[in-house]
Amino acid sequence: MTPTPAERLSAIRIAKVNHAGEYGAIRIYAAQIAISRWFWPKLAAQLAELKAHEITHCRLFAQALAERGGRPCRAMYLWSTGGWVLGAASALLGPNLVWACTEAVEDTVHHHMSDQLAFLQTRDAELHQLIQSIRAEEEGHLNLARQEKLRDTRLTIAFEAVVRKSVDLVIWLSTWGESTRMRHDLKGAA
Repeated sequence: MTPTPAERLSAIRIAKVNHAGEYGAIRIYAAQIAISRWFWPKLAAQLAELKAHEITHCRLFAQALAERGGRPCRAMYLWSTGGWVLGAASALLGPNLVWACTEAVEDTVHHHMSDQLAFLQTRDAELHQLIQSIRAEEEGHLNLARQEKLRDTRLTIAFEAVVRKSVDLVIWLSTWGESTRMRHDLKGAA
């Protein structure tokens, strides 16, 4: 089935927001690592491994975006600055908040990727396969965060809520609302 021009544009937006999101994740981990090296060296080593995965994901989405004729997201500064601030804030609040941050980000991204996969299944097989493989690795990050997080406190619950809403907002801004329309269309088709 040949995708419509609107569906091709949606695939470009998906690659664009995923590229931007991976860049944001790199910035989160960079800030967390910079602070953790001083206080929790073991944590910094764990985060460095996760950051390496995000760098690979970012490169793969940049390639997918270029192959589809897309350009990087105009809101990259939001992903960059927001990621750094979020990473620094979580690291300054301690390891439990670092893992709460990772859990909230990865869980939110997992839901968005599920919507993307449902949309792309019959529209862009290559991008679908790429997202599916990356989502599996991101799920590993989510599971690690849930395993390492010591406890839920009022602070972690509130922090996770802010992180989830922030990630949703930046995704929405980066796709010009396409993520909301896609979710709505998928629910209507079910």
